[in-house]
Amino acid sequence: MGHWGHRPRGQTCPQPVDGTMSLDMKEHPDAEVQKDRVLTLEDWQDKWVTRHISFHQEQGHQLLKKHLDTFLKGQNGLRVFFPLCGKAIEMKCMRGTSCDVHLCLPGISSEEDDDDDNDVSVRRPWPHVVGVEISEIAIREFFAEQNLSYTEEPLTEIAGAKIFKVCIDYVLQGTFPYTAAAFLIFPDDDDDDDDDNSSNEANIGKFDRIWDRGALVAVNPGDRDRSQFTPRYAELILSLLRKEFQYLVAILSYDPTKHAGPPFYVSDAELKRLFGTNCVMQCLEEVDAFEERHKTWGIESIFEKLYLLTEK
Repeated sequence: MGHWGHRPRGQTCPQPVDGTMSLDMKEHPDAEVQKDRVLTLEDWQDKWVTRHISFHQEQGHQLLKKHLDTFLKGQNGLRVFFPLCGKAIEMKCMRGTSCDVHLCLPGISSEEDDDDDNDVSVRRPWPHVVGVEISEIAIREFFAEQNLSYTEEPLTEIAGAKIFKVCIDYVLQGTFPYTAAAFLIFPDDDDDDDDDNSSNEANIGKFDRIWDRGALVAVNPGDRDRSQFTPRYAELILSLLRKEFQYLVAILSYDPTKHAGPPFYVSDAELKRLFGTNCVMQCLEEVDAFEERHKTWGIESIFEKLYLLTEK
């Protein structure tokens, strides 16, 4: 049946000779059909209120589990970013492998302070995970489901934002307290009139790793790239990356004329357009992701493709 037909459940992506990228998956001829589709922050918050959260994977993401060693490369002191994290269980799983977890939302700066006392990106002996989320429900559910107690305080850089922290005694070359999880909840900033009077950025430093599952495919298509005056998702992600980074991103392929999204259709060509100038792009694996629930979308097939982006 060609590109939109059935394929093996999982397969390694064919690699080009230069190892940069596989473009075996053809772009749908109507790829632009979703370009004007817009979801507001309230729409996403409502999904948590009404429990339309089928995007959450209770058992974690199988491709991340399979390629975790490739992603982390056995290195210590990594900073790992989870954009639009929801209540992803991988945040605790990584903490369980000597990770420090923090989570955040839009309106973040990657500038790093020269003063180590104030620099949130100072390297630690354990990985430090930072994430972003709009839904306070998601964060509180993460704590409850993972049996983690926490403290809550305002984030001073952004009016109305909150930070949730967990402190745990952890044995690593001795016993000492460390921040195991901090979740930053940012307010819905629809009123741009007050921009001159308040900060809209929180400095969270730069990252060695980014795990992007459900973020790029959730961002409104019109917000992926820079507008005339405003940096958008791709530019923000690139600004958060350190030297020798690894950016692991999952994209979805289906017939966008049959489902308006989200999750949105992202082609190989679109991924290359957004990141190809700055990144070497390697497809690690492609899997048939079709489930019974996808029938309600009106589609007959959906494939997930995992890419590893590294410094060019």
